[in-house]
Amino acid sequence: MLIVGGGYVGMYTALHLQRKLRRDEAEILVVDPEPYMTYQPFLPEAAAGSISPRHVVVPLRRTLDKCQVVTGEVLFIDHAKRTAGVKTLATEEEGTGPIDVHYDELILAPGSISRTLPVPGLADYGIGFKTVEEAIGLRNHVLEQMDIASSTRDPEVRDAALTFVFVGGGYAGVEALGELEDMARYATRYYHNIRSDDLKFILVEATGRILPEVGEEMGQYAVRELRGRNIDVRLDTRLDSCENRVAVLSDGSRFPTRTLVWTAGVKPHPVLAATDLPLNEHGRLECTAALQIQGVEHAWAAGDAAAVPDLTAEESGKPCAPNAQHAVRQAKVLAQNVVSSLRGNGLQDYRHQYVGSVASLGLHKGVAHVYGKKLKGYPAWFMHRAYHLSRVPTFNRKMRVLAEWALAGLFKREIVSLGSLENPRAEFELAAGTGRHPEAS
Repeated sequence: MLIVGGGYVGMYTALHLQRKLRRDEAEILVVDPEPYMTYQPFLPEAAAGSISPRHVVVPLRRTLDKCQVVTGEVLFIDHAKRTAGVKTLATEEEGTGPIDVHYDELILAPGSISRTLPVPGLADYGIGFKTVEEAIGLRNHVLEQMDIASSTRDPEVRDAALTFVFVGGGYAGVEALGELEDMARYATRYYHNIRSDDLKFILVEATGRILPEVGEEMGQYAVRELRGRNIDVRLDTRLDSCENRVAVLSDGSRFPTRTLVWTAGVKPHPVLAATDLPLNEHGRLECTAALQIQGVEHAWAAGDAAAVPDLTAEESGKPCAPNAQHAVRQAKVLAQNVVSSLRGNGLQDYRHQYVGSVASLGLHKGVAHVYGKKLKGYPAWFMHRAYHLSRVPTFNRKMRVLAEWALAGLFKREIVSLGSLENPRAEFELAAGTGRHPEAS
């Protein structure tokens, strides 16, 4: 049995399967480019220093101790031949092509990747926010910009360093902005020549609202809360260009900036296009309510990669939203259906009533719309933490995160940039006489 992806769906499905299946019933192989699963709702807190990066990830080999875990990338899938091409670190070292992996049952859960647009300069200066590496890199970058602003005598360089532009008003953009703005303004107390008011944070959203998942009223409250913190929220506005480190918006505004964070949506993983499986117009796998790939035997999918009909929606045929809430619940049903299929039993349709959403706007600030109840401020922030603590996988990670939160309440924030993490060999290369600067990329 081949599971492509070790994210929400991949890891949770494998976890359920290794508990339900006997070793003589199936061998489970999990393939993912990383040896860990990232709990993405905690990325903003990791970026702000509230949680250690290692506690945001769950090691696959330790958690899936009854599965075979391969760190590699699936390049293509020929389901007609029950074959997948897998590139691993070993195949790169050996200089050989991808190895063929044969399977009987296929579970596709590669997730999604950042959706970019052909904005001039975006590929050169944009920073993503989907992986733990990007979150920690962004934290280091923000603090380094404050170091630059503190030490320069050029007012243009200083203004650009202290201007931070976030594009995208969904969960990722708003929560990342809220946490990093909180951290940066706190950090100003340690700089002799930077005041909190010197920082300029700008949120750019192409639609007329942010955080649509929490409802219109709570979305409007979030806008008022952010603007009350001197954050410039631009609705119905697009990023037209960011060439030469200048963010040009559709309303004509121009902001010289050294920080442009792109969180404007996601798109299906490219491996889906390299399969012989049916895709919808958005590039997601066509699935039944039982999480089988439409019209194909022995193939299953869930999560961001799958267009699963939402049986609880008023609109017929509407797919489930590609979010963590559905992914975790789909994984449980998917695992049960795979086991039932192997044992010749009936399948269960995925049906889940959406309970609502919670979002953090920084330390002790948040919005929530859960079971029809609307919360804001500290209660919403507390609910956000409680919900995600209950959802982060493994008891080990739950306790580590809880311990860090408890310690954070007793001590001051850690405000330090470890810039060399992006370039661990830079110092040695300089010492070896290559002439490179320690922080050169």
